[in-house]
Amino acid sequence: MNEQILTRVRQIAGDVLEADVNADSTPATVETWDSVKHLTLMLALEEEYGFELLPEEMDEAKSIEQIAHLVASKRG
Repeated sequence: MNEQILTRVRQIAGDVLEADVNADSTPATVETWDSVKHLTLMLALEEEYGFELLPEEMDEAKSIEQIAHLVASKRG
């Protein structure tokens, strides 16, 4: 896992969710992480990295670490 990607994903997620997050953070552990914030986070990552996520990919990303792995895989 690219630590730089994880760090940036954590920063973006923290801004969107208005919470402190770590690699293990999930919707169950972050009070502000609801479906709307999840979609906002995914859109922010698409904009940041210049790729598009499939709805299934968005739905399967359930933790900050999983999201960072998804970003890393999309970046090639």
